Amino acid sequence: MPVADDELSALASSRDIITLGARADDVRRHLHGLRTTFLRVARVSAKLDEPIEVPSGAGELRIEGAPESRAAAIERVSRAVASARATPVSAFSLADLEQLAARESTVLRGLLEELRGAGLELVSEAPIDLLQSPRRSIEEVNIAGLTLARLTVHRLPSPDTVALMKEVAALQRDVAVIRAFAPLPRTMNATVPTTGYDDVRRIALARLIVDNVPSIQVDWSLYGPKLAQVALTVGADDVDGVSPVDGATEGPRRSPLQEVIRNIRAAGQEPVERNGRFDRRAKGER
Repeated sequence: MPVADDELSALASSRDIITLGARADDVRRHLHGLRTTFLRVARVSAKLDEPIEVPSGAGELRIEGAPESRAAAIERVSRAVASARATPVSAFSLADLEQLAARESTVLRGLLEELRGAGLELVSEAPIDLLQSPRRSIEEVNIAGLTLARLTVHRLPSPDTVALMKEVAALQRDVAVIRAFAPLPRTMNATVPTTGYDDVRRIALARLIVDNVPSIQVDWSLYGPKLAQVALTVGADDVDGVSPVDGATEGPRRSPLQEVIRNIRAAGQEPVERNGRFDRRAKGER
């Protein structure tokens, strides 16, 4: 259900967020029906001396932070994989791995292959605005036998949302391996202030323009349940970063799992829990 250029221009320039959101929701429903996936993530530090805990509810174990060295990256992945057992392990920003390869005078593909040899399945994220060469580096991930978990935006480079989304769509046409795109920035840019209206508009434009990437993703831990729920009505179909830990004092109805399921259903959609491989999780895996 592609959007014609003249319609896209009109939607992008309009302040009518309802019409924009409805059009994006049409595209989302064409691609996914009512199905909305969510992922519970256990996060661990890249530092070697930090503990590794994998709650039973986790569908992905994610190593966060920049590795200090090539050897430290490989060692941390190896330890995480041993602790995770059957849980998929993702690690590192591709931009950090680019810098690490340059710092240690090695090629990126060689570093990625070593990480795969240590048991890594997924590179956690590829921030399009930080990568030295987005196309080449993402292709190296694929050639090394790894999967890119998500394309992200570290910090909005400019207020021109349409130009950024067209860049992402063009990148996907070149590499054809991007499974999920998270269009909301991971950190705030003081020169490009953002509001809830801007965030909703950005989600909707991402779904309309980046129609060659299967999933538009919103991060539950970064943006919270309320924005995530609205995002699901304007084009998003995947919720990342749900906590795998249910606080004993909160009671079962206030657990992160039950809250995300309620929010997805409140958006008129059907919740499906997945793992880091985008495989549906069976109830026995929780």
